[in-house]
Amino acid sequence: MTLSPLASQHCTPRKGAEHALDRATVEGHLATLPGWKITSDGKAIVKDFPFKDFQHTLGFINAVGFMANQEDHHPDLEAGYGHCQLLWSTHDVGGLSLNDMICAARVEALLDR
Repeated sequence: MTLSPLASQHCTPRKGAEHALDRATVEGHLATLPGWKITSDGKAIVKDFPFKDFQHTLGFINAVGFMANQEDHHPDLEAGYGHCQLLWSTHDVGGLSLNDMICAARVEALLDR
């Protein structure tokens, strides 16, 4: 799987354990998402994005916020001078769903690195 097909998908409502991804599936998706890691509890993915200053960090936050609202799937975030950490999980499935992978890929597409 490459980043482009994942980033071109859109989130859909996912509720219940049947929508939770198993570890092997998550790891397969993460192979296409540079720098993303599974949290120690296995229920989220996380990445810290560096920026040259706070202004660029805020621009990133605003772009992610716009995309997240469009997808109706929102990350936890932590920001400071020159960085923003994003954490995606799907509370309604008790872990990770395809929506988390889609949103991580869409964030990568925003940066077009």
